[in-house]
Amino acid sequence: MGEDGRLRAVVALAQGMAAAHTPREFWRAAALGACEGLDGTFAALSVWQRDHGRLKVLVNAGQRAVGEEEFPDSETYPVHQFPEITEFLHERWAGGGEPDAWVETADDPVRTGRVEGLRRRGRGCCVVAPIVLHGRAWGELYVARPTQAKPFTREDADFATVLAAVVAAGIAQAERLEEVRKLAFTDPLTGLANRRAVDTRLDEAIERYRVDGSVVSLVVCDLNGLKRVNDTHGHAVGDRLLERFGSVLSRCGARLTGALAARLGGDEFCLLTVGPTADEVVAVAEELCVRAAELELGEGVACGVASTGDPIGPLRSARRLFRLADAAQYQAKAARSAKPVVAGRDGTVVRLADAPPGARDRRRFRDAPPVGPGAGEPGVRESGVGDPGGREATEGGSAGEGG
Repeated sequence: MGEDGRLRAVVALAQGMAAAHTPREFWRAAALGACEGLDGTFAALSVWQRDHGRLKVLVNAGQRAVGEEEFPDSETYPVHQFPEITEFLHERWAGGGEPDAWVETADDPVRTGRVEGLRRRGRGCCVVAPIVLHGRAWGELYVARPTQAKPFTREDADFATVLAAVVAAGIAQAERLEEVRKLAFTDPLTGLANRRAVDTRLDEAIERYRVDGSVVSLVVCDLNGLKRVNDTHGHAVGDRLLERFGSVLSRCGARLTGALAARLGGDEFCLLTVGPTADEVVAVAEELCVRAAELELGEGVACGVASTGDPIGPLRSARRLFRLADAAQYQAKAARSAKPVVAGRDGTVVRLADAPPGARDRRRFRDAPPVGPGAGEPGVRESGVGDPGGREATEGGSAGEGG
C-alpha cells in the first residue's frame, strides 16, 4: 500500500470511530479500520485491566476462528504471558523511545502466547501495536493474516504504530465526551443523576408506557430540616447531610430494578422507575422515609408518590406525573407525615395537581383551610401544592405546562 493508500486508511479509521454511537461500535470500527489499513483478515482490540493483571479482549473483528466471539464477555489473558506490555514497553519508554509495534509469526521458534494463538487458530502472522493513553499502556491493537498470506514487514509494523496512535486519540476523545456527558447528567455533590437526566429518562419512560403499558412511577422527596442544619452547623454539614441522604436514596432505589435516583436541586430528590408495580414503589418509599428519619441532624423526609399503576387519570404528558408526585410530596410535608403520600390513594392530591396553574401556586395553598378527606385532621391542609413548571423553568428543565 502506497502513501496515499495509507493516508486514506488513517482517515477512514478516524471517521469510522467518530461515527460510532456506542462503545461496541467504537471498538469494532477501530479494529476493522486497522485490519483494512494493514490488509489483514482479523483484528482484535484489547484493554489492560491493571487491577486484575489481565489483558481483556473487547472485540474480535474480521474472519473469526471457531470459538471466537465478536464481543467476548470473558476472553482474558494473564499479562505475564505477554510481558512486553508491562516490562518491555516501560523499559523502552523510560529510555525515551516510542512504543513501537512488532511482528510475530507462527513459525517463530520463541513460543510466545501469541505464537501459540496463531498456530491454534490457523493464522500465519500478526502485528501487535501497543495503545498508549495519557502516557500509559492502555491496551493493544492486534491484526493477523492467514497462513498462506505474505507476512507483515517492519514497514507494516511502523504503520501499525501510526494506526494505534489514531485509535488512542479516538479513545481519548470518546473519554472526554463521556466525561462531558456524565457531568451534564450528574449532580456533582451527591453523584446522583440530576434534573436534566430525570427529564430525559421520564420522557422515555412515558413513551414506553404509551407503547406497552409499562408502569411508570415517580417518588419525589423533600429533605426536612436542611435550612436549620445550614444555619446552625454550616453549609459543609448541610452538604454532608445531602450526601448521606443521597446514599440512602441510592440504597433504597436499588431494590427497584432499573430505578434512577436523582437530586433535583436544593433539598429535593426523586426516584424514577419503569416496570416495578405501584405497591413495590410505595414499599420502597416507606423504607426511604424510615431510613431518612434515622439520619443524624436530619428531620426526616416529606415523600410523595405518583404511579401509572394507581388511579391517577389520563397521563397526557410526563409533566403531569411530576405534578402529581410533587403535589403528593407537599401534602406529606403539610401533614408532617412520616409515611409517603400517594397520588390516587389520597383524596386531594389528583384534584390539586390538576388545578389551574394559578391555583397551584404553593403560596395560595399555604393558609388554605382544610378540605376533602383530610379535613379536621391536625396539620392537614392543601399546603404548598406547587407548580413544578415554575421550578423546572428556573432549574433548566422543561417548562411546566398543562398535561
